[in-house]
Amino acid sequence: MDRKITMDSSMNMKANHFLSLFFAGILGIGLFCGLTAGEAAAQSSDDPLRIIAFGAHPDDCEAAAGGVGALFAEEGHAFKCVSMTNGDIGHFGMSGGELALRRMEEVEEAADVLGIAETEVLDIHDGELMPTLENRKTVARKIREWQADIVMVHRRYDYHADHRYAGVLVDDAMVLVMAKFFTPDTEPLSSPPVQLYYSDGFERPYPFDPALVVSIDGTAGKKYEALAQMPSQFSDKQSWTWGTRDPENVPEDEETRMKMRISDFREGDRNIADTYRDQLIELYGQQRGSEIEYAEAFQLGQYGRQVSVEELKAMFPTFD
Repeated sequence: MDRKITMDSSMNMKANHFLSLFFAGILGIGLFCGLTAGEAAAQSSDDPLRIIAFGAHPDDCEAAAGGVGALFAEEGHAFKCVSMTNGDIGHFGMSGGELALRRMEEVEEAADVLGIAETEVLDIHDGELMPTLENRKTVARKIREWQADIVMVHRRYDYHADHRYAGVLVDDAMVLVMAKFFTPDTEPLSSPPVQLYYSDGFERPYPFDPALVVSIDGTAGKKYEALAQMPSQFSDKQSWTWGTRDPENVPEDEETRMKMRISDFREGDRNIADTYRDQLIELYGQQRGSEIEYAEAFQLGQYGRQVSVEELKAMFPTFD
């Protein structure tokens, strides 16, 4: 599959040369420690995968990757969501500790619906996430503690500063998760994880460029039921979804408000499938790819382990 190049050729060559040297060095460390390349391949194919998905707020990773999270969980892999802020200002009727606790309870209920291994909310105020050294260490620790094979996050191009800085922090932590003396209170990873970005519609400076588009038809119902566990975000009359609208245009019934918001998510996932229909057909074959209704898409990050599309397909459910 052709991949778009977003750097000029000289910069691309330099980046690829650096990555080749870096990952060759990591492989050398792994071999020196007694793990042969064949054993590493067998280990990666036989063992359950460990995936950690970072979102800026409680609801972000569930909305961007809840479908694949449920798919991974159904196949016995360990999928974890981490909200990097506590969401304590994402409402127009309440704030502070009361809202933070409510939103934490909501993502815990969403995790139960998805069947994922774990969810976590960091105690950082909504709207105040910054790319500090302390936060970089926190992200590195979370990745190392989970011993992640795959790390997911927003791209650093986004309307919301918390989303942007979530991407920056994960980008900056990726190279450090194998550094023995960075956050030495946690066990370093023995090999670099794959880094994936959630889909978005931002065009500048670089548009989203998916390496993999995944059918979530089998778990779309779970995803939307999980999102329905978040009324503080999606159905309260003073939620972030409805709180800024003209009161005359806000439905009085909360169930109606939630159904309208879930319909928006359905339409968004249907739009991903339609937008990348040709890629779905290439990945799944003509018949199956043409029939997929809902999808989530992911861009391969350059700061993690570089893998082919076929290797990504082997890691993700639905491609057997």
